[in-house]
Amino acid sequence: MTCDVGSLLVETAERLLAGASTYDAVEAAETEGWCAPLWDQLAEGGFPWISVSEAAGGTGGTLADAMAVLRCAGRHAAPVPLAETGVLGGWLAEAAGFPIADGPVSVVPEATALGLADGRVQGEAVVAWGRQASRIHALVAGDGGWLIVAADPAQLQITPGTNLAGEPRDTVRFDVPVDEVHLVEAPAGVDGDALRRRGALTRVVLAAGALEAMGQLTIDYAHDRRQFGRPIAAFEAVRHHLVITAQASVRVSMAADCAVRAMSRGDAAFEIAAARVVADAAAVEATRAAHQAHGAMGVTREYRLHQFSRRLWAWPHEYGSTRSWRRALGAMLAVGGGDSLFATVTR
Repeated sequence: MTCDVGSLLVETAERLLAGASTYDAVEAAETEGWCAPLWDQLAEGGFPWISVSEAAGGTGGTLADAMAVLRCAGRHAAPVPLAETGVLGGWLAEAAGFPIADGPVSVVPEATALGLADGRVQGEAVVAWGRQASRIHALVAGDGGWLIVAADPAQLQITPGTNLAGEPRDTVRFDVPVDEVHLVEAPAGVDGDALRRRGALTRVVLAAGALEAMGQLTIDYAHDRRQFGRPIAAFEAVRHHLVITAQASVRVSMAADCAVRAMSRGDAAFEIAAARVVADAAAVEATRAAHQAHGAMGVTREYRLHQFSRRLWAWPHEYGSTRSWRRALGAMLAVGGGDSLFATVTR
């Protein structure tokens, strides 16, 4: 896609999400499990399968296009499995040569969660949007390397659950004969580390969008809310909270952009680890500042702030913990020794 087409794509996604992923729709999704009308509109436009090639049955476009739409989803707290269906599940399906599913797809996030024993695929994992999926993909370690699995959810035992944001995070148990699932060898570059990095990047990009929305919501509130005859944004203490929120949003946006560009060129191990560390820290800082600026209003169910803050608290626990990404980043920096630190950070 060209830059102009990419801009049109984002504008269209933004308009669709603004109209369908409203406060009421996101609240209802916590009871219903997801927002089916929003999914139907996104699917009609081909948005979930961006970055999956047309030859494989996807919509086409680049990884950057898919991530730009995913950032829009983060800005609107979209309660649908957009990241799982295309960027993660579609990537695995295309790599395996599987048909691209028409409906939503989910992915087992931990490559070590499943194994092969006695001719069966066995294991258990917490899977995002498992109960809505028309197919669940996974990576399994075989004797000769990684294998890509595709299973029908009807073959699996699914126990509903949610994360802190009320998004489906279901416990999915595999115990299926290997001849009853799709199972092929993974090509080079498709392995447990690649899945973990790709999944972590989707959470960074979603966080970038959520932080943008949270920052704007906080600015608007601070200028509308009046105290002692003037907007609370005029008070230095409140302005301090606004600055912290804005700075956190910009840091994560820059880190996400750098990581997406790097991943378009290669595995981007360093950039994704750095982006994840930045995003997880910024989420803590920004949500604290935004809630302080809002005061009591920020903790009411009727106000939308919690739809962003709860997601920003939940996503850092997926595709690796904050601590694990800090350790990974530190290990990469330590390999080159002190003399290469400055060059690595500024390259």
